[in-house]
Amino acid sequence: MHPEHDESPAHREPHRLPPPPPPFQRDYLLPWQSSPPPVPPPPRRPGPRGTRAQAPGRHRDLRRLRTSYRTLRRRSAVTVLGFFTVFLALSAYAPALMARDAGFGGLTIGLLLALVQLPLVLLSLVRYERTARRTVDPLAAELRQRGRRTDPVVRPSSWGSDR
Repeated sequence: MHPEHDESPAHREPHRLPPPPPPFQRDYLLPWQSSPPPVPPPPRRPGPRGTRAQAPGRHRDLRRLRTSYRTLRRRSAVTVLGFFTVFLALSAYAPALMARDAGFGGLTIGLLLALVQLPLVLLSLVRYERTARRTVDPLAAELRQRGRRTDPVVRPSSWGSDR
């Protein structure tokens, strides 16, 4: 046996793990670090009671605005998409009805319904705009004005100082 190939446990090197990476330093990034680790935010201390900023409007007013806007969107969507869904259902399940002559110089009922879709979408857009100007926009403008009257001017240097 050669002395360099001795298999005795006394000559075997113990298996060691690589050393842990050094702690992060702001001016030095290790090769596997693409950016500095995020700095955790400072712990938040609760402020005194009653210092919370009020919403620009009452909750009831905001709820009324959301409801008005939601109703407006639903009416427009149901009008246009409902007509299109009926058109598709008739095309799929009643082809004989859609192929029937409409009486306008060779137009079929299916082609007539397809041509009616564009004016219906345009009419729906006009109605949406008119209704929005009449119902949603005044509510939003009122809440915006009320918010401007009640909120103090916030300067960037004072942001977060009351927390």
